[in-house]
Amino acid sequence: MTYAPMKPTKPGYEEPHEQIRKIRITLCSNNAKNLEKAAKAKAIRVKGPVRMPTKVLRTRKAPCGEGTNTWDRFEPRIHKRLIDMYSTPDVVKQVTSITMEPGVPVDV
Repeated sequence: MTYAPMKPTKPGYEEPHEQIRKIRITLCSNNAKNLEKAAKAKAIRVKGPVRMPTKVLRTRKAPCGEGTNTWDRFEPRIHKRLIDMYSTPDVVKQVTSITMEPGVPVDV
């Protein structure tokens, strides 16, 4: 005599479904347009890109550091964006293995 497996009837005992996870990705670049382009390139349910404050690095004119404080006009700006992705672990592995844009480092 063979027995058929019983299906659980109580709530909370259902079979686990593939879990959707939230992943936060940080993108940094000197070019803000590359960041926006890289963020919107993937067709996954995302929140963002959230714009973080732009970091401005000022440079001194005098190389020795003595004398009056004169600052050069050259100011490299570093733009930062945060993206929250909601997807399954398989899709997450695919997205994190792909480089977004040249010159845009990705932190997961």
